[in-house]
Amino acid sequence: MKNEILNIEGMTCAACAKAVERSAKKVPGVLDANVNFASEKLSISFNEEEAKLEDIQRAIEKSGYKALVETSTKTLSIEGMTCSACAKAVERASKKIEGVIEANVNFATEKLTITFQPSKVRMSEIKAAVEKSGYKLVEEATVDLHKEKKEQERKSLWRKFVISAVFTIPLLIISMGHMMGLMLPEIIDPMHNPLNFALVQLVLTLPVVIVGNRFYKVGFKTLYRREPNMDSLIAIGTLAATLYGVFAVYKISLGETDYVMQLYFESAAVILTLITLGKYLETVTKGKTSEAIKKLMGLAPKTATILKDGKEIEISIDDVEVDDIILVKPGEKLPVDGLVIEGFTSIDESMLTGESIPVEKNIGDKVTGGSINKNGSIKYKATRVGKDTALAQIIKLVEEAQGTKAPIAKMADIISGYFVPIVIVLAIVSSLAWRLTGHSTTFALTIFISILVIACPCALGLATPTAIMVGTGKGAEYGVLIKSGEALEAAHKIQTVVFDKTGTITEGKPKVTDILTVNNFNEEYLLQIAASGEKGSEHPLGEAIVKSAEERGLDFKAVESFNSIPGHGIHVNIDGHEVLLGNKKLMEENNISLENMEDASNKLAEEGKTPMYVSIDSKLSGIIAVADTVKESSRRAIEKLHKMGIEVAMITGDNRRTAEAIGRQVGIDRVLAEVLPEDKAKEVKKLQEEGKKVAMVGDGVNDAPALVVADIGIAIGSGTDVAIESADIVLMRSDLMDVPTAIQLSKKTITNIKENLFWAFAYNTIGIPVAMGILPLLGIDILLNPMIAGAAMSFSSVSVLLNALRLKTFKPYN
Repeated sequence: MKNEILNIEGMTCAACAKAVERSAKKVPGVLDANVNFASEKLSISFNEEEAKLEDIQRAIEKSGYKALVETSTKTLSIEGMTCSACAKAVERASKKIEGVIEANVNFATEKLTITFQPSKVRMSEIKAAVEKSGYKLVEEATVDLHKEKKEQERKSLWRKFVISAVFTIPLLIISMGHMMGLMLPEIIDPMHNPLNFALVQLVLTLPVVIVGNRFYKVGFKTLYRREPNMDSLIAIGTLAATLYGVFAVYKISLGETDYVMQLYFESAAVILTLITLGKYLETVTKGKTSEAIKKLMGLAPKTATILKDGKEIEISIDDVEVDDIILVKPGEKLPVDGLVIEGFTSIDESMLTGESIPVEKNIGDKVTGGSINKNGSIKYKATRVGKDTALAQIIKLVEEAQGTKAPIAKMADIISGYFVPIVIVLAIVSSLAWRLTGHSTTFALTIFISILVIACPCALGLATPTAIMVGTGKGAEYGVLIKSGEALEAAHKIQTVVFDKTGTITEGKPKVTDILTVNNFNEEYLLQIAASGEKGSEHPLGEAIVKSAEERGLDFKAVESFNSIPGHGIHVNIDGHEVLLGNKKLMEENNISLENMEDASNKLAEEGKTPMYVSIDSKLSGIIAVADTVKESSRRAIEKLHKMGIEVAMITGDNRRTAEAIGRQVGIDRVLAEVLPEDKAKEVKKLQEEGKKVAMVGDGVNDAPALVVADIGIAIGSGTDVAIESADIVLMRSDLMDVPTAIQLSKKTITNIKENLFWAFAYNTIGIPVAMGILPLLGIDILLNPMIAGAAMSFSSVSVLLNALRLKTFKPYN
């Protein structure tokens, strides 16, 4: 299965988004398609054996929209060309590379303009391919086509609004000024020169209609395809007003001057002008919803200083390769991820993790691209570059999350899909009903236009995606990566949070605290044997024993055989001895007598230590106790969850006494102890069977199944890749205080979505009946003016966007 994100062009409302989704889903092999109307992106999953990306793009184009792959365009100087055949060779070499969409060489200027997919090919690969064909590329400029298009669209809308306003304002004064006592020159006065009065209005309306021609092009095209959208409503309404005005001009020219009070030119012009202004404000506000992504993208520097043959060379970040040695001076940003090989410094990772305190880095420490070097100079070896860096992965996660839909959005989607056709039918039926009951054509036309204009489903389509975009972006600012709209919505329903113990509630860096031996057995030999056996294990408790032996300077003995028994311990042969090291269960299953060590073991467990029995040749030789320190944030995070009314459980393979001792330290409600790794998921299921919505927080490989089974899986950012991959939410700071933060953010976002949907529905629920003329039926002699309907429609979309932007003020509360 392949996942792609495509930029969609040509959408104007939620009905368009629905049409794009329908077209994409009809392509055989497409498994899922979600359009985010706010970001104008399509997230699509498809089977590559059945469907090609080109097929999906063609299907979307057929439905009247454009689906474009995220591309980057660069202009590069070419060195080494001598004739036009060289230019052709460079073009050929470039076009052969998978991910390159277009490559054009200008031999006269010696420049290559290349458009490619950054997700598929890196600039360094393009340069290498061209160099292989005998030429050299030197980078000059980068163009973000998508950003440029959005900027052009914004400027174009503003220009159209200004032009429309220039003609609409005098039109309003001429058409309605006399009603407010304004005197018009006799030459255009309706009482003296009705034809001139009508013709001037027609002349002022035509430029506004021409400037707003896009509404008609798109609106009637979608109407013809039986997928009407917002543009269809505006096109039908304003065209009806304009054509009726032209008919009135004709009647006036024949001497029927009564038509002078039935002109609708100002309604058409004002509606088009106000909706253009609304669209402009919408574009500006939409841009602010994705500021988190822009901030993240702006973190990475454009260049890097690498060391080659003892020289410092500044190169493009795209050209950095794995194993390059990078030099970073104080105040500079780190270009890519890597390992420090020389120097000492502190690094500000706040924009990536939300942690404001700089982190000290020494030789052997990992560093992350996009973070800022505060003090000393360091040299580090690049380990992850391009799309593999942590920053690139975070950007990808946030983008994908913003492209997914929360279940709450499905209701709005279904309504949007049927909404426009129903509105057209309502407009026709209502206007005909009023006309047939003896009301004037002007009255019926007012009803018809007002219904079409006020009922646009834009607010409905923007309600959910804008809040999700701002919410996931805000989470990223605090180091809380929410992978999908579903996760963002589900988190606010959580009733029980289950924490893994080791590495989650505790630091995951246990230390040996006690060594007890049987019958004066040699303490150092016991530790030496245990450490030799654990040398082949990756368990944190085993690592603590190995570290303790190293600190004492003990030699490790050769292990003849090694067998790890998950959830129990290890069985090894060392020095001709059969050694068992593990918990009470391991001893009991191998019929090892615990003699009088059980009380000592229980005492250690009650102190929060983990006792591990050591048996040599089927005889108990002693106990090695290991303790793991509790994270500072654990108790505060659990208190915060309790304040939110959430039950907290802890799951561990430790014996019950140790687990309960740690549980008491941090205030755990429910301790699930002596749980085998493979049974963690079963324990989560048991809680779900009690009717609870469960979140699982973990960091290890053995937590992955439980993270998947839980309603929400939350991975600690410092944990394993498997855990992070399995989770719905990733805590980049590895701070448990971010668990309540994620739930708070979910609650705030869902509240915001519900507010947006309420206002969008309320607006249409009130607006449409008023436009249909319910007030005159109730004896209130007020008819909704189409101009006011146009202003209200534009305001509804902008108000929903502004409400979503309130989420930008979110701060975790204590």
